[in-house]
Amino acid sequence: MKRHPIEPARLISGLTALTLGTAYGLDALGLWHAPGPWLFLTLPAGLLLSGITAAVRTGTRRPHHPHTDTTSPKGS
Repeated sequence: MKRHPIEPARLISGLTALTLGTAYGLDALGLWHAPGPWLFLTLPAGLLLSGITAAVRTGTRRPHHPHTDTTSPKGS
């Protein structure tokens, strides 16, 4: 199986969506009464945190050079 790089921003976005879906589902079933502002503020907060995480990860990631030019003669 091919390995994929870890992407923390996608993880945070997915957890935010999972949390909101669970909260809405429990509220619809009547098992838990979710406060209205909490649900409306969770999505923007999660997306903001995801964006900040992506920006920090992009800024701190080391450049990856998979292919180096070995055809040039030494000394030129």
